[in-house]
Amino acid sequence: MVDLFDNGADGTAGAEGGGNSAPRPLADRLRPQTLAEVIGQRQVIGPDAPLTVMLESGSLSSLIFWGPPGTGKTTMARLLAHETNLHFVQISAIFSGVADLKKVFETAKQHRRMGQGTLLFVDEIHRFNKAQQDSFLPHMEDGTILLVGATTENPSFELNAALLSRSQVLVLERLSMEDLEQMAQRAEEALGRKLPLTAEAREALLAMADGDGRAFLNLVEQAAAWKTKEPLTPEQLSARLMRRAAKYDKSGDEHYNLISALHKSVRGSDPDAALYWFCRMLEGGEDPRYLARRITRMSVEDIGLADPQAQTVCLDAWQVYERLGSPEGEQALANAVIYLALAPKSNATEMAYLAARAQARKTGSVMPPKHIMNAPTKFMAGQGYGAGYAYDHDAEDGFSGQNYFPEEMQRTEFYQPVERGFERDLKKRIEYFAKLRAKRAGNPGT
Repeated sequence: MVDLFDNGADGTAGAEGGGNSAPRPLADRLRPQTLAEVIGQRQVIGPDAPLTVMLESGSLSSLIFWGPPGTGKTTMARLLAHETNLHFVQISAIFSGVADLKKVFETAKQHRRMGQGTLLFVDEIHRFNKAQQDSFLPHMEDGTILLVGATTENPSFELNAALLSRSQVLVLERLSMEDLEQMAQRAEEALGRKLPLTAEAREALLAMADGDGRAFLNLVEQAAAWKTKEPLTPEQLSARLMRRAAKYDKSGDEHYNLISALHKSVRGSDPDAALYWFCRMLEGGEDPRYLARRITRMSVEDIGLADPQAQTVCLDAWQVYERLGSPEGEQALANAVIYLALAPKSNATEMAYLAARAQARKTGSVMPPKHIMNAPTKFMAGQGYGAGYAYDHDAEDGFSGQNYFPEEMQRTEFYQPVERGFERDLKKRIEYFAKLRAKRAGNPGT
């Protein structure tokens, strides 16, 4: 499906048909007429911001707007076309196919022959496959179109490298509470009346939008239509309106962003932040079994032997969840999250493991020293297998100090325990055995 909008002198998307008196939604009535009127996104359109600098220098390049819904991607694309006198064409990758793209490119060529460029706005551009994305490239390179794509997904994962190399990615952010309040004031001015809400209910209304400007204006429009004798309280507001569901895609960016936040909060020993991100994922519909697996991984990766009990706590919580299910079982996982956050931290085991794996790859197939190899046959015994092996239980202190590394390889200290938790005790043991090993090497008879 292709939607062509030819800018008029006032920058609107074409004139409405005569006699069409249908009421316009508030979001449409408040649509900014210039970039200066756009609320939020100062990092993109503020002073010295990328888009401002491009417009001032007259060197606008193809763009990818990456951000959550309701942050002004479509609005800014329209305004860019108006302020640069480009023919504006909008398509959606959800509804458009190869035939639609061919039609768009041919129309753009006609406008170019008449001396006007085309700004092609592609909503949900990540929905196009590789071949469809590649089809934009020659028309971008010869100046037929200036591409502005909009996506809610990470462009580095969803868009072709060739397309990204010819575009600048601008990151749009969810609107802040201050941005939404400014939008509410603009709406009240347009409506000619205040919202029938107490200060607390007004703040609750801002929170309901979850940073989505379009959703917020829809909520404002509903609230403004209510006939009430007294301003509504937060409780009365929540009875009339539903909070917008938090943005969360179990297979997309939000999934990875939140699990990263949870993991780093645990690693940073902040139980409150860790519990918050844990609950955010649950509220978003994340599978508790996935969380149980990731929490157990945290115990191995970030705590290890600093608190050997941490891994057991995680496995027990996982088992409790499997037996109780939701929601009671989720509390067991919450116990594990708090325990991990407060546990002493060490990645010494992980570092030792990675170093040992690297050394194992490097040394290939070198054999163990013969004195620690078994000799189940006379032939092997004749080859010196097992000869000179010192049985540690017979040695002084139960420690022989023999070499167990390959003869071609120097002894390497992979494991470096930290001075935290149980690893403090392990560090003392390592130092103790190092002294005994040095003593045995200096005087084999002791």
